[in-house]
Amino acid sequence: MDAIELLERHHRELEQQFSSLKKASSVSPEQFSTAADLLATHITIEEQHFYPAVRARRTEDILLESLEEHLSLKRVLADLLALETTDEKFGPKLHVLAEQLEHHHKEEEENLFPKVKKLLDDAGREELGQEMQGRMNELRRSEPRKLVLDQTDAAAPLP
Repeated sequence: MDAIELLERHHRELEQQFSSLKKASSVSPEQFSTAADLLATHITIEEQHFYPAVRARRTEDILLESLEEHLSLKRVLADLLALETTDEKFGPKLHVLAEQLEHHHKEEEENLFPKVKKLLDDAGREELGQEMQGRMNELRRSEPRKLVLDQTDAAAPLP
């Protein structure tokens, strides 16, 4: 699958998951863990595979901003992981996370992805998408949400 199509599909899935959580009258720990794992997986494949593959002078500023947005997402996610889903702060923090996530997706889709389509041909995006899908499958066998707990001090470096 094309890397951009994979990320866009993942964006919609994340938005749906977090929208459902925001609307729910109560959120179970299992529901939140599923959404948190999905988010951590998404951040990981972008930072470890997509961003390094598409780094170029035309994308560097967007990538650096995206890494800072990831840091913010990780910090809010780490805060949420430390709370019980019944805590009065959980709902407001969840709303903040969902809003930041939607903003991040919009920025990528409007600013980064069009540039990437010019940098990588169809075959390059397909190969990258396969690599990213493989890593997603690996991450799903663990609890990737726990990875963010050690990643909240500074933004990931741009390789």
